[in-house]
Amino acid sequence: MTRPAPLPDAVVAALRCPLCGRSCTLDGRTLRCPSRHSFDLAKQGYVNLLHAGIPAGTADTADMVAARVAFLGAGHYARLRDLIAGVTAEAAGDGLVVDAGAGTGYYLARVLDRAPAATGLALDVSALAVRRAAKAHPRLGAAVWNLWEPWPVASGAAAVVLNVFAPRNGPEFHRVLRPDGTLLVVSPEPGHLAELASLAPVLEVDARKEQRLDAALSAHFALASREGLRQRVTLKPQEIRDAVRMGPTGHHPERLAALADVTEPAEVTLAFTLSVYRRTT
Repeated sequence: MTRPAPLPDAVVAALRCPLCGRSCTLDGRTLRCPSRHSFDLAKQGYVNLLHAGIPAGTADTADMVAARVAFLGAGHYARLRDLIAGVTAEAAGDGLVVDAGAGTGYYLARVLDRAPAATGLALDVSALAVRRAAKAHPRLGAAVWNLWEPWPVASGAAAVVLNVFAPRNGPEFHRVLRPDGTLLVVSPEPGHLAELASLAPVLEVDARKEQRLDAALSAHFALASREGLRQRVTLKPQEIRDAVRMGPTGHHPERLAALADVTEPAEVTLAFTLSVYRRTT
């Protein structure tokens, strides 16, 4: 799905210059601030706001992005996507949804389908992923940014911050959310893809992940609700390779060699936790 305008008005209004923090306007295909800093939009419609003073971080590679596109396109995470969309759309209303670590925009696009008055901003450090997110939905704008750094987003701009399998910057979650805003964090549960450990050295999920998550966010947020989603799916050999390559293990090519020997399908567990938080300060 494509759109004629590269960035929705609501996204431009929410963005801030990463060099001086001032508001921006869109002049043709260039984002400008009153301090005369400018950032050209890529032909795919996204804007790269990283600059010399900001580290690029660890971005997903071309192979990782390709694996994610293929795996998600097969529909294995469709139930998770729809559950996220239902929870987020209800909280979003006609506001801005900031997807922190949006990847290719797979989840945010479905949110916007379910919330026809909302607008989405996809942030991710991988330009390769963001170029796909920019075309995922007509009410979605996309920007390249390192989530560990202060975000180029106005304080109180977001009705919802969505964080799916991505870095969690609690202070920035708090700053960009409206006082009545909602934070939705999605993380894998212990046992997620555990059956693949016998095929490749995948990274294990910490059994205390939820407790650590709550503690990390406790300075600004209180847990409002939490629900899990578990299902069994059968993956073809190439889908097994994609499932491993698209996650953190994809950053460790030496761990992927064993996947070449996978020739049979496997039944695996998908296990996720959706945690909804409200601001306390």
